[in-house]
Amino acid sequence: MPLTKAEIARLRSLQEKKHREALGLFVVEGEKVVGELLAAGFPFVELYATEAWTGRASRPDEPGFKLITPAEMARLSHYPTPSSVFAVGKIARTPLAAGALDRGLTLALDGIQDPGNVGTLLRLADWFAFDRVLLSPDSADLFSQKVINASMGSFARVTVHTAPLAEALAGVTAPVLGCDLKGEDVHTLKPLRDAVVVIGSEGRGITEAVRPHVTYYVTIPKYGGAESLNAATAAAIVCDNLRRIAK
Repeated sequence: MPLTKAEIARLRSLQEKKHREALGLFVVEGEKVVGELLAAGFPFVELYATEAWTGRASRPDEPGFKLITPAEMARLSHYPTPSSVFAVGKIARTPLAAGALDRGLTLALDGIQDPGNVGTLLRLADWFAFDRVLLSPDSADLFSQKVINASMGSFARVTVHTAPLAEALAGVTAPVLGCDLKGEDVHTLKPLRDAVVVIGSEGRGITEAVRPHVTYYVTIPKYGGAESLNAATAAAIVCDNLRRIAK
């Protein structure tokens, strides 16, 4: 049965955060990212595909699966060149349990507004096996397609909590490391099994509300003339050092 105008309008509306929040749904488009999320066991509630989707043969009984025409996919697509698959997932948020930040490694994102950076930081947390990511409410929306695409499947594997950082960090007993140009050399870090690593935005750094909760600041030694590092690049170096010295 062809898609109705109402169905198409609903699915297209999920490009915008206000509609995602109202409906409790988000969308992901593209053979690569949908395939990665399916491989990670993510439970999509709706799946639309054309005959061209290479994963179609292995998903005939997928809940909510619907075969559509290329013309219908073009009407759904967010891209100038439509993909072969379009998936819908439920928005689900994991509450932050009391005392959770005292145990294990946490990557806290303080106002990271670039979706590509947020997605890359999820990949980093996945790569370095951090226990969780803490996302401030003013960071890029976790359920935006750009964030999910940039995460390369890590979206389905990393535990993410969204909460005001200043409130979440209040009373935390684990060391809270703030990434800052005026911090101590990250290579002098001592082994830490439990820690929270706070990454601020490239423009303003760590916010004033969060700074009172930082135990100490770390920086990456600079040898050249660049003014700063990309937030995700800086986080990767700090995370690598934490894992390296903990061996």
